[in-house]
Amino acid sequence: MYILLALISACALGIAVHFVLPHRSLRGVVVVPAIAAAVAAVVYTLMQWSGIGEDNGWVWLASIGGAVIVSALVGYVLTVMRHRADAEQKVALGI
Repeated sequence: MYILLALISACALGIAVHFVLPHRSLRGVVVVPAIAAAVAAVVYTLMQWSGIGEDNGWVWLASIGGAVIVSALVGYVLTVMRHRADAEQKVALGI
């Protein structure tokens, strides 16, 4: 049941990351929060399976902090790739 707290926290922080990153119009609104929630779920589950209990602070730090870091990096990379692809399309079309 505690995994829901980690997922909700990661998703809320993923929403904040979406609005902090530049050029948010170049990526979907749900992309960054969805990545954050998925990473938090995987990290939390793996740490639980490895024997670390939910009363340990490392589970929370790794799942929520890792989710924020990974979602910020992926969101930034997606934005850069989209910006580059748009620029190439404009050159190809002669705009």
